[in-house]
This record gives sequence, structure tokens and C-alpha cells, in this order.
Amino acid sequence: MLDSKTKKQINNLRDILVGKIPDPKSQVEQITIALFYKFMWDRDKEIKDLGGNSTFFVGEFEKYSWENLFAPGLGGLECLKLYSEAIEEMEKNPNIPSVFRDIFKRAFLPYNDPYTLKLFLKGVNDFHYSNSEKLGDGFEYLLSILGTQGNAGQFRTPRHIIDFITEIVDPNKDDRICDPACGTAGFLISAYKHIQKTQSNKILGDLLTPEDKKRLGNNLFGLDIDPMMVKLALANLYLNGLNEPNIFEYDSLTSEDRWHEEFDVILANPPFMTPKGGIKPHNKFSINAKKAEILFVDYCIQHLRGPKKLGIIIPEGILHNNYNSYKEIRKRLIQDNLLFCEVELHHGVFKPYADVKTHILFCDYHVSKKSNSILFVNIKNDGFSITGARKKINDNDIDFAKDLIKCFKENKHINPSAFEGLEYKVIQKKDILNEKVFSLIGRRYLVNDIAKKSNFPSISLKDKIQIFKGKSGAQSTKPGKYKFVVSGEKFKSSEEFHFDFKAVCIPIVSSTGHGHASVRRLHYVEGKFALADIMCCIKVNDENLIHPKFLFIILNSQKDRMIASLMTGTSNVSLNLSDLEHIEIPFPSYEIQLNIVEEYETHSRRIFDLEKEVIERKIIQDSCGLKVWGE
Repeated sequence: MLDSKTKKQINNLRDILVGKIPDPKSQVEQITIALFYKFMWDRDKEIKDLGGNSTFFVGEFEKYSWENLFAPGLGGLECLKLYSEAIEEMEKNPNIPSVFRDIFKRAFLPYNDPYTLKLFLKGVNDFHYSNSEKLGDGFEYLLSILGTQGNAGQFRTPRHIIDFITEIVDPNKDDRICDPACGTAGFLISAYKHIQKTQSNKILGDLLTPEDKKRLGNNLFGLDIDPMMVKLALANLYLNGLNEPNIFEYDSLTSEDRWHEEFDVILANPPFMTPKGGIKPHNKFSINAKKAEILFVDYCIQHLRGPKKLGIIIPEGILHNNYNSYKEIRKRLIQDNLLFCEVELHHGVFKPYADVKTHILFCDYHVSKKSNSILFVNIKNDGFSITGARKKINDNDIDFAKDLIKCFKENKHINPSAFEGLEYKVIQKKDILNEKVFSLIGRRYLVNDIAKKSNFPSISLKDKIQIFKGKSGAQSTKPGKYKFVVSGEKFKSSEEFHFDFKAVCIPIVSSTGHGHASVRRLHYVEGKFALADIMCCIKVNDENLIHPKFLFIILNSQKDRMIASLMTGTSNVSLNLSDLEHIEIPFPSYEIQLNIVEEYETHSRRIFDLEKEVIERKIIQDSCGLKVWGE
């Protein structure tokens, strides 16, 4: 367990390095190398104290013993030269485990300042780790400080999300398991610990035979394009009990050397970002694409065998993008009996590193083949605040989601009362395949639940409305005598109009911007008006069938469920206008619609009068020093 002293020591090492190495990832690399260097010396010293012989620092490598860096009379430049030479040569040391040699591969000291190195080594020397478990606690904290990794689009997956995915995928002791973009090997460690936990009686993993343990270690594979991430993954796995981990520096999207390998289980959170000009994949992919996000999904599908179990975090665009390659992937996930569950995560899960809308795809061939449906689950709370600080909170949908998904996997009856408060929907595969774009965004299938749960019959807006996009730029429109409807609370004016009817005006672009679908307000307008080009408006075809203001009241009151739920996109979250046609609304008689409109207008007038009264009283108070009632 990480103690406050270790945490403080690691923070101190980062503070020492930051003036010479500003990049957090490079700081972590240098600290990792130094900690393993010191760890090897601690192990040698412990053996010697017990009467044994050194293991690591022997022969020509004896001169690199950690204690020699602190020899009396050793000058700053001499120390710098010795340490720099030691970390560069250590990968050639035949006396250390291969995983250690890999950690020191291509190691070098990226600065030439004896004073900084002396301070750094003194800080590292305060660590006294004779066993890998203790070092592992410190290393885990070291990894937790990694933030966004620049253009690679890498960021740390929260531990509770990793463990959630692993528990649902449920790898077993005989599965070949891979993460094709493994980073620091979080998924592989989670899978290893999960298998140990499920193979336990009295103590952790006691049901695993020696042969099981050996096979399990040989069955974990990690690939990553970043050599530093490979080092961190190797170190992380070693410190979690895997002495010879299978971690390889490899570009899963452009290299072919390992394409023939197949796996029972794939767990991944691959990078979303694509370099300028796109990826140039080899010709073994089944789709024609240049985006990393879609190529990784195709990679996973093609490298699954047997039970074909997959848990992968993806950006939202994969689930609704209208490009042929995206539609083809979604279609294959359904038709090839792979996808059985899709989980939507809220946009704050990866804060403070990123603010993106992500989803999890769960595939299991045996589960999917037995079911005609797909389960969609929306996790609104994951036990942490949506702020950048990500503080723990009481609201947490994850445990309920786990129970629900397990019920679905086992084909058990789902009792709605047991999952009250959790947003989910079971959709027939054929209904998704009958859609034009094979959308796999679950909240879109919840849009019409409100109408279906109403006391009134429901009606689809298809063929009942016309939709028009706004034509006026907010900055370029010249003021005039006509209303100019914008996304803000108050209308502006325009010297010309483009529309002349009763209209419900709806923003096309999310009001909160990057990664998060939301609609702040709708507007209702009559007569001649101009409309901002980031909005659209709805005209009712038959006003004797659907009162335009009744439609506004319904859509405005349920804007989050009926409008925002239709918005899609990883960063630029926006509305596809044609989606509005598929909304279903409660459909009372025209007389009841009129009563609802009249009640709404009366209520609005009361609010207006009350606000006016408060404002007038405030003016009197400010000018005469009177006390406003109710204060």
C-alpha cells in the first residue's frame, strides 16, 4: 500500500527534474530507470548481508554498483560520467533478468548538470526497497501522474474503468490475452489479477497449478508503438509478479510481423488521435480507412479467435459516423455475433487528461450468438465528480451496470425495479440493422421512451414536419426590423428574413462544446424571422393536427432526452437534422393540445409578471433605500 512518505519522495524527484526535463513522461522514464538501478543494488546488498554473493553487479559491471556513485572524493562531473555510462551499458549486463535489460534499453541521461544529478541520486537513495511489492506501490503512484502524452493521443485509463471492463469480459486462465496499444499494461495487470481472484479458495490464486501460472504468464501479450511505454509496461508487469512479460515495441496499425497472431481476449483503450495525413496501414485490414480509431477496432475483430471476447474503449464517432468503413464495422459487430453490450461513459471519465465522449464495446461470441438483442447502458456517474479534480462522490452506476450486464450475459430475467435509476435499453439486432446507419449509440434508442410511457398515444414526426437550417451568420448579419433568432436567451435583429411561419428553433451544435452533448434552450417564433446558421427550425405541416407551440412545449421540456440525446461526435458534438424526423411525441387530441398551450402561456405570463415586479421593487429599493419584501 502506498504511504505518504513514498508519495512525497516521488514528488520531490519530479520537482528536481522539472527544470531539466519538463515532459512528465520523460520524468517518469528517468525515475523508473533510477529506481530499478537502486532496487537491483538493494537486492544485491540484502544477499551479501545474508552471507551470499552479489547477483547483478558482478564482473565488469561491479564498477557500476550504486554505492560507487556516492564514493568519497567522487566529483560531480565524475559522478555524472559514471551514472550516464552505467545506465547506457546496463542493457548489456548478462547477470540481470531480461526484463531489466529491456527497461534499460536505449537509456541515456538527457541533461548534463552534475548538481541536478547529485540532488536526484540523493533523493533516489532514500528509497530502500528489498522486495518488488514495495517498489510496485511507488511505481503505481509514479504511473498515476502521467497525463496526456502529446500527439500520440495517449492518456491514462482510470483503474476503476479498467477493472470494470475486465470483470465484464471475464478472461480465464487458459485465454490468450492481448492489449494492442498497452501503454503501461494496466489492462494486462487487471486481467492477471482477475484470473488470480477467480482461481482462489483460501488465498489469492491458490487454485492455480504451477503449470497454470506458467501458461498464464506466457499468455499475456502487450504491444505499443512507444518505446518508453514498453519500458513502463515491462516494469509494471514485473512488479506485479510477472518476471518475463511479453511486451513488444510494435505498431499494430502499420507493421505486419505479428499480424498472424490471434487471441481469445483483447482488452484495449487505443489512442484516438490520427496524425496529419492519416494512418497508412498495410493491406491486411478489411476496411479502407486512415483513422486510428476505426483501424484499431478492425484490428481487434480480425485478431480474435475462439470465444472472441473483447472490451474496448472507443470515441463516439465510431458508433454513428456515416462513412462506409464505420458503417461496415458496426454491421460486422452485429452480424458476426460479436457485440452483446455497449456502455456509454460520461464525458468527464478521462478528466483532467481529456474531455471526450467515450463508449465501451463488449463482445463475446458465445453470448452474442445466443441472443437476438444488444444491451445498451448509460453510465452517468462513475463514483467521481465530473470536474478536473475527479473527487470521489457517492453516486456510482458501475456496480449496478455490472449486475445488469451479467444478468444479460446469463440470459436471466432483468427486474426493472432492481436497476431503477440506471438508464438502459435492450434493442433487437434486426431493428438496428434496419436503420440507415446501423447506429450503436444507445441513448438514441431512449429518445422515444417518453412518448411511449405517456398516458396519450404517441406519434412520429416523420412526414409531419419540415426542417430548415438557419442561413444567417451571427457576426455578419446586419441589424434591422426582423427578428433574428440565435442560440442565446434574447433575439437579435436582422435587416432581412428567410422564414415566415410558426417555428420551433433548435440549436444544431452542443451548447457546452467539446465532447458533451447538451441543449441550453429552444425558441418559439411566429411570423417573419432570420435564423442563425448554427440552428435549425421545424415547421409543422398540418397545424390542425399538431399545434406548433404544443410541439415546442414538448421538445423544450424534454430537450435533454429528445434533442441532446441525438447529438453525436467526439469533439464537435452536433445534431443531424434528419434525426429530428424520427422523434416520437405524446399525441393528445387537438383540444387537449390547446389547453396545454393555454396553461403554458398563463404560467409564462405569471413568471414574467413576477420577474417584472421583483425588478421594479429592486429599482425602488436601490433608489429609495427601501427593503424588498421577502428579504
